[in-house]
Amino acid sequence: MEWLPTLWFIVIAILWCGYLFLEGFDLGVGMLIGLGKSTEKRKRLLLNTIGPVWDGNEVWLLTAGGATFAAFPHWYASLFSALYIPLTIVLIALIFRAVAIEYRGKAITALTRKAWDLALGLGSLIAAFGVGAMLASTTLGLPLNENGDRIGGAFAWLTWHAVLGGVAAVAFCWIHALAFLRLKTDGPVREEAGKLVGRWLPVAAIPMLLWAVWVLANNNSTLAWVCLALSVVALIAAGVMGRSGKEGKSFIALGVMLLAAVAAIFIAAYPVVLPSTLDSAFDLTVDNASSTPYTLKLMSIVAAFGVPLVLAYQAWSYWVFRKRLREEHIPETHHVTSIVK
Repeated sequence: MEWLPTLWFIVIAILWCGYLFLEGFDLGVGMLIGLGKSTEKRKRLLLNTIGPVWDGNEVWLLTAGGATFAAFPHWYASLFSALYIPLTIVLIALIFRAVAIEYRGKAITALTRKAWDLALGLGSLIAAFGVGAMLASTTLGLPLNENGDRIGGAFAWLTWHAVLGGVAAVAFCWIHALAFLRLKTDGPVREEAGKLVGRWLPVAAIPMLLWAVWVLANNNSTLAWVCLALSVVALIAAGVMGRSGKEGKSFIALGVMLLAAVAAIFIAAYPVVLPSTLDSAFDLTVDNASSTPYTLKLMSIVAAFGVPLVLAYQAWSYWVFRKRLREEHIPETHHVTSIVK
């Protein structure tokens, strides 16, 4: 089945789209909590908006990495070994972020709570930047030799396009979080988020659009340009609908902007999954990087049953926790003191 490698390339692209869309806003909320200036009650309000869903959103990252490992082992090996140091830093950032979410509410002193806030903010920022840099590297190239090994020092991956991808991911996560808060909260938080989205939406989207243009300039594709045009139209629609108070539609339009831009990037990159900046003859493609047809067939059967169940459960969880939150819903901070006998 020669079409299976292409199918799994599409599946992996969809998984990254899902991760950036769902994890994007809760990474952004983490940055707003840890790096912004807010009262304690407002920080707890922001944390409660993502509390029921943040860990489920991270499953998309694990699934994207696992699917790459199983469907394209050569792609996985070259990419993850070349980015060993930055991806280790991303992993540590995600660990600190997860622990901070669980433990900031258990902090007894203001200083420890501030430390957990900083861990949450920096963990979210570093994770977003690292994922964006990795995706930019896999679409614009790494210095790989004929064996798929990185040439150069430990920071050979730190190129201009990697930085652009990292900035694009951080900027999108931030603006996506503000759009999410407009949809999920009520009161002053909703109003302030709306003002910031209206002011900064076009600016925050520029890095991602530049990333897409860079990929398309190297790999001309009519369909990719159509997707990029759709992304720009969706961005304009998000701004227009946001100003008219249609917050739900604005949030969806912003998501369409992301999905169309990422689709344009992956369509333009196809069939190359990891280009070499040294020589195009060393590029990894869907054909020379994929697993055996039997493996891909077995994966397709399992995914046909598993993916709909996961999507249904996640959709249900968002439906259950769909109502808006206000600062009045957050109880006053209280501490439990131990009784010494």
